[in-house]
Amino acid sequence: MVDNSLEYIRRPMTEKVRHPRYFNQLSSGLNIIGLAGEWLTATANTNMFTYEIAPVFIVMEEILLKKMYEIIGWDESEADGIFSPGGSISNLYSVLVARYKRYPEIKTKGMAALPDIVLFVSEHSHYSVKKAAAVLGIGMDNVIAIKCDERGKMIPSELEGNILKVKRQGKVPLYVSATAGTTVYGAFDPLTNIADICQKYNLWMHVDAAWGGGLLLSRRHAHKLSGIERANSVTWNPHKLMGVPLQCSAFLVHEKGLLQACNQLCAGYLFQPDKQYDTAYDTGDKSIQCGRHVDVFKLWLMWRAKGTQGFEILINRFLELTEYLYKQLKKRKHYELVFDAEPELTNVCFWYIPPSLQKIPRGSERERRLHQVIAPKIKARMIEEGTTMVSYQPHGNNVNFFRMVFSNSATKKSDIDFLLEEIERLGKDL
Repeated sequence: MVDNSLEYIRRPMTEKVRHPRYFNQLSSGLNIIGLAGEWLTATANTNMFTYEIAPVFIVMEEILLKKMYEIIGWDESEADGIFSPGGSISNLYSVLVARYKRYPEIKTKGMAALPDIVLFVSEHSHYSVKKAAAVLGIGMDNVIAIKCDERGKMIPSELEGNILKVKRQGKVPLYVSATAGTTVYGAFDPLTNIADICQKYNLWMHVDAAWGGGLLLSRRHAHKLSGIERANSVTWNPHKLMGVPLQCSAFLVHEKGLLQACNQLCAGYLFQPDKQYDTAYDTGDKSIQCGRHVDVFKLWLMWRAKGTQGFEILINRFLELTEYLYKQLKKRKHYELVFDAEPELTNVCFWYIPPSLQKIPRGSERERRLHQVIAPKIKARMIEEGTTMVSYQPHGNNVNFFRMVFSNSATKKSDIDFLLEEIERLGKDL
């Protein structure tokens, strides 16, 4: 009999996203209850546009959205939301409804009827807001990236200065996207200060909490999102920190009826007003889609099984693993942190410094080798070996570094030790 166990171990880590040593993306691992929810959803094979064909799932979505409003700090009777195909689409919704709120004529007359509008994002924000500006005809040139401090947080004075500059140019500042958990550094923008500025200049405030929204479930860490209750809209992806199987993203808006007004077209073959039930349960006209996948059931099932306290325990554990890695990196001589500050989320950014670079002073040659040789070659060897996987990237003025994240409930401290030892094994001869 042939032993295939070694063959399995050496399969590329790219095929084993559920593996406890896969740290490459913000979503990894596999929750069995969530998987069961996905299977049952596929078995039902229904659509989320009308209550008559998905009554249970529609009600589940309403219940969970209300729970999320409550956690953010909104009154459920004043808020609305919808599950969308990922954080990029949720962020697109935020620009869409912000523009409609200020200029409802956009729906019929198009961009030609509007002045030049400008969006503001952090320079560390997700690229999806720029993409939304391109898709919606606003244009990427009308998205202004606001400078961040060394920790990756948007600088409020820079935001206010750019708003005033835009106004002097005769353009209309419309929207600010603050980030709660940036993709690379895991930073949280100062939401309260940003909310003050948005209120002062009448701008729509969106919070992209796709990555960091899960911290709202932790009493120990929820303070990092203080001020989110003042947002006009929020993106929150349970398929990241909460471990729900892909895809599961919620777009939440603090004005009931706005999604419907913005997107409603009243297609007669779907949304008849004389149905025998309350047609407010027909969610299809709130969406930019027609067909919409049932993304809520796996989340509902997991929430029923784990409870809010179960999610809190999971998320606190991720932050404990993060702290362990941070302390290990500070102790080991072959590693340098990109910034020497305790992580706010599960992101930890660092360089591996092989023996060949230990005595080379900081400068262009050292930076060149770190950027072109060290991180890319170690990552390539990781993929070939199939033992672990972690991402790397440049960011701002920093050359390629490793970005470690935790979102897999199976990961242990021993997996962190393995990763660091494996990086050293694969890179010591570089």
